[in-house]
Amino acid sequence: MAPVFSHGDLRLYLLNLLDEGPRHGYDIMQALSDRTGGTYTPSAGTIYPRLAKLEEEGLVTKTVEGRKTVYEITEAGHAEVQSRAGELEGIEAGLADSVRLIAEEVRGSVREAMKSLRADLAAASREERESTRQQAREDDPRVRSREQLQRLDVLVNTFRANLRSDARTHVARGGELAAAVVDQVATELDRVARDVTRALRG
Repeated sequence: MAPVFSHGDLRLYLLNLLDEGPRHGYDIMQALSDRTGGTYTPSAGTIYPRLAKLEEEGLVTKTVEGRKTVYEITEAGHAEVQSRAGELEGIEAGLADSVRLIAEEVRGSVREAMKSLRADLAAASREERESTRQQAREDDPRVRSREQLQRLDVLVNTFRANLRSDARTHVARGGELAAAVVDQVATELDRVARDVTRALRG
């Protein structure tokens, strides 16, 4: 998955956020998440070293207010933001493209996962019907049903584990699942549940 910020862009974007007003570290991370539609939330390990570097360069100062450290841009930092206004416009445009691509990748992964699940459930349903016809002579059909139920549990648990793994990997790489993507997963799961119910009743 492509990074949201190119090399060096995050530094300038942090300066730009502080040029809007003083912020503490969490506020900066939240602002980045808000402005990327929730697709990118940087870790403290990403933000604080960069803020420390900006402070060393004399572009940012910090003050401690209770338990919070508030960062504020200096005149030198403000001058750099002003002189690089054109670059900031380019970063904003690139940011919009990156967010769109990340959202499309996540949606695509969800669609593929749901498509695979529907195919597995359809195959399981067909096999169940075929097994029922072939094994009609068995004494207790409930035995077959329990076996197929266990298989269905494996399919569902495997899908859940794969989806959770993909999502956690995405977040660990600095991304965040947008609410719209989670809503889409919920919608697709509800649709699959209805399909399964119809298949079982049919």
